[in-house]
Amino acid sequence: MSDEDFMGDIVERLEWDERKEEDTPLKRMKQVTRRTALTGGAAGIAAMALQACGGSSHKTANTGTGTATASSGGGGGSAAAAIFGPSPKYHFVMVNHVTTNPFFTPTQSGAADACKLLGCSYQWTGSATSNVGQMVTSINNAVAAKADGIAVALISKTSFNQPVAKAMNAGIPVVSYNSDVPTVDRLSYIGQDLFQSGVEMGKKVIGLVPSGEIALFIATPGSLNIQPRIDGAISVLKSHPSIKYHVVATGAQTPQELSTINSWASSHSSAKGMFAVDAGSTQSLGQVLLKQGLYKKGWKGGGYDLTPITQKLIAHGIMEFTIDQQPYLQGFLPILQLYMYKVTQKLTGPATTDTGLKFLTKSTVGPYVSTKSKYEGTSTGPVTKA
Repeated sequence: MSDEDFMGDIVERLEWDERKEEDTPLKRMKQVTRRTALTGGAAGIAAMALQACGGSSHKTANTGTGTATASSGGGGGSAAAAIFGPSPKYHFVMVNHVTTNPFFTPTQSGAADACKLLGCSYQWTGSATSNVGQMVTSINNAVAAKADGIAVALISKTSFNQPVAKAMNAGIPVVSYNSDVPTVDRLSYIGQDLFQSGVEMGKKVIGLVPSGEIALFIATPGSLNIQPRIDGAISVLKSHPSIKYHVVATGAQTPQELSTINSWASSHSSAKGMFAVDAGSTQSLGQVLLKQGLYKKGWKGGGYDLTPITQKLIAHGIMEFTIDQQPYLQGFLPILQLYMYKVTQKLTGPATTDTGLKFLTKSTVGPYVSTKSKYEGTSTGPVTKA
């Protein structure tokens, strides 16, 4: 039995013994404290907080830098107050680099669900085209508006140093998600180990295409949410000279990605496969494999993330794999951590969290295709109500 299972068993036994006690705020506080101590901070708190949902409302509006979304619960008067005590109605800001990309649909749903759970609100903003200047402006705007916390995808090595420091110096906690720069003065990172995921993809590629010409597509070279992945893949492929790889930039918008990949495939008829390190390029290469009938010629394909189109292409054998990094958690956990940091007066909350690496293939993608949910990209828009 693992340590997690062992601790979970202890919690269940203790709560079974308390089943006849009246369900009071004191009882719930005692249980959440126990779960936190035995099963790990954020996980234990989240498990108990799930019993304390308040009502929610939401509104969306287009902004110059993307889509801003506000989602709220019952604030200090919500059922969450029975666990954490009365608190202000916190407002958090999530700054994203590709606000309209379908990968982040589950991320927005996760943030909205966390807000509903905890009685707070959030805004979704940033850039639709990985424009760092627009993202910096969004952070500065959040500081000026005195947001209660900021979550940001750190896609540049140096551009976010000053705005994040400004926020932290103003007493506004900052966490990163999806992409990270450890030297930036943020409190924690929630997301995938990007370089290592690229290494694992490189190994997968070698197994599929032992020799020949392939493409490695990347939406925005240098962007730290995806550059470490392609670096990891290349670190493996360069030790296999029988594989000739081309690194191709596709752009931040899905239509541009599709056009670029279609053109590359048309001009490289002797190639053996196409692989990508971002959601849009992954979906697009699968569409090209289907459109040009390349999968019937033995071309292989794979990449990252779970847009509905990618899932269906894998299910039908057009592509070989995609890598899941749990985008829902990349929205839910930043809100949870920022809330805990505020409500506990900085005593707990921020915790660097690896949201994982999971290969999905034709044999395992079935449940993702058949289950229509807000958790893995099967919804067409953010779900703000549970």
